[in-house]
Amino acid sequence: MAWNSRVSRVAPFRVMHLLEMAQAREAAGHDVIHLEVGEPDFSTPDPVIAAGQQALAHGQTRYTPAAGLSALREAIANHYAEHFNAEVDPARILVTPGASGALLLASQLLVESGDRVLMADPNYPCNRHFMALAGAEIDAVSVGRESGWQLDAALIERHWRDTTRVAMLASPSNPTGHTLSAGQLTEVLGAVARREGEIIVDEIYQGLNYDDAPLSATSLSSDAFVVNSFSKYFGMTGWRLGWLVAPQRAAEPLTRLAQNVFLAASTPSQYAALAAFTPECRAILEKRRDILAKRRQVLLDGLATLGLAPDLPPQGAFYVWLDISRYSRDSQAFCQRLLEEENVAITPGIDFAVRGGEHHVRIAFTNDVARLEEAVARMGRFVGRL
Repeated sequence: MAWNSRVSRVAPFRVMHLLEMAQAREAAGHDVIHLEVGEPDFSTPDPVIAAGQQALAHGQTRYTPAAGLSALREAIANHYAEHFNAEVDPARILVTPGASGALLLASQLLVESGDRVLMADPNYPCNRHFMALAGAEIDAVSVGRESGWQLDAALIERHWRDTTRVAMLASPSNPTGHTLSAGQLTEVLGAVARREGEIIVDEIYQGLNYDDAPLSATSLSSDAFVVNSFSKYFGMTGWRLGWLVAPQRAAEPLTRLAQNVFLAASTPSQYAALAAFTPECRAILEKRRDILAKRRQVLLDGLATLGLAPDLPPQGAFYVWLDISRYSRDSQAFCQRLLEEENVAITPGIDFAVRGGEHHVRIAFTNDVARLEEAVARMGRFVGRL
């Protein structure tokens, strides 16, 4: 049987194969250090767990409106007002099953067959795949140090075509951890607006910023589609909850799509997420951000001793995008050998980059300092043999 041709454009996520291998080695008794998956070793904050348990105990398990609980949409709007000085009407917010649900809605609304979408290369692969499944053609624009590893206004000017419909940004980004400044983001918004295009801003790692205060496109534009998640900063990966802030003009068709695509996000998860915005939970989350900042520095210092420091340190998220070309031009083989020989699991760059991924890897500083130091020591032994 022939499958839909669009499915053939969806590449496998190779990190999952590495994860399976790492878990198999653990089961066989090896001491594996996991730096491959984008999930810190923190559990969901206790206030969120308690709120979820209370929701279940009180029978809050029925469907919510497709756009989400009114109380949660209002809490998200208050979050933007308090932390980003942005006025966001709760009616513009849709609560979704993870950020993936938000990306699905945005892709289905904004593109159709033949439309082109600009995004940075490297990028989170699912961003490409959602657009491809909607029928769009992807223009993956190579970025590097000169643009701060971001898709900036100059690159948009250079690569925009007559058939380009959407530009998609991510700040902080996955896999590089780099951010856009307010000035850079303003320039990008202007460049896209002049071409009467649409812009999606992936802010899934917002809050996990280490050098500058977090920034949101909602404070600069009411016309951008802004994707966020409760997974990363809020520590709710398995709860599968995210949101989309849309222009007012898009709220009604997006709600219609949500009604038909997934009906509603998980009800207990939505009630639990209300606690994520409390001062008690915020204090926990900020302490965790500080811990991640220390881990970032430990990893960067360790990589520097190996001559592997990145050309531009990540400003956010919890990843380091590392050029390994002095040792290998096959990131898949490099990661597999590192796992087999030293029991350190990291992610091959070919998962994220259309070009250049074969000589890059992504390392997640999602383990504690002692384990990061041990991982660097093991990597040192490994590259010393290459």
